[in-house]
Amino acid sequence: MNDAPPPLPVAPDGTPALEAARACARLARDIARAAAGRAPVSAVKGRGNVVTETDVAVERAVIEFLRERFPGHAILSEETAAATRSAGWMWVIDPIDGTKNFSRGLSHFAFTLALCFDDVPLLGLTTHPITGLEVAAVAGSGCFVDGAPARLRPCGSVAEAVLAMDLGYDAERARGQLALASRLWPGMQSLRIPGSAALGFAGLAAGWWDLYVHADLQPWDVAAGLVIVREAGGVVVGPGAEPASLRSGAVIAGTPAAVADLRRLAAAAPGA
Repeated sequence: MNDAPPPLPVAPDGTPALEAARACARLARDIARAAAGRAPVSAVKGRGNVVTETDVAVERAVIEFLRERFPGHAILSEETAAATRSAGWMWVIDPIDGTKNFSRGLSHFAFTLALCFDDVPLLGLTTHPITGLEVAAVAGSGCFVDGAPARLRPCGSVAEAVLAMDLGYDAERARGQLALASRLWPGMQSLRIPGSAALGFAGLAAGWWDLYVHADLQPWDVAAGLVIVREAGGVVVGPGAEPASLRSGAVIAGTPAAVADLRRLAAAAPGA
């Protein structure tokens, strides 16, 4: 891939990619709102990892919309994993991120999608279907929260930070997350567990917290977050401080200074 990303595609009917993403978000919002508070679990994929009929309905509607407008694009979505090729254009979708919250009537869940080229996210959009919050970013063009330019809050250290982390579904990785939180506490402002990776990343741009840590991610969890955080002036790094990618399973996200401080403290902790 060249240093300069390719321009975002426009559908044959004239729909730009960003507007298509927003149309998908509206579809997801309407379906999720109609089912919110009464969405029983329809399948269980593992401990804590559930599916509702709404997940499937949103996915179906969004995939149909995208295939009609961008028939040559691959689509990778959580509930069907419809395509996995990384060459060229690929949409990555999580129809309901935070399904456990959604299935319990908790409103902290999201719809998220990204458009990637050669496995690199160039467009990311996450929306909160209940509140209507939209966090969108395009590589090289900035990040926007509800249409207004957004930057991460200034934060130079863990001591200044509200830290958010999620546990995921891998028991050993989750134990590691809890151990990290225990080592850092009380040397932070506060700790949050969003229950939605998409909102974990979007919440940085929205100013909800200053650091986000997750150790059990899938491509649809992280795709939009990569471009959102970076375009909002932050960094997303993997365990070795390398820039995170679509395939990163564990990341730290936040301002460069706060991320560096978290890595320093984690490395210096007994037993690290």
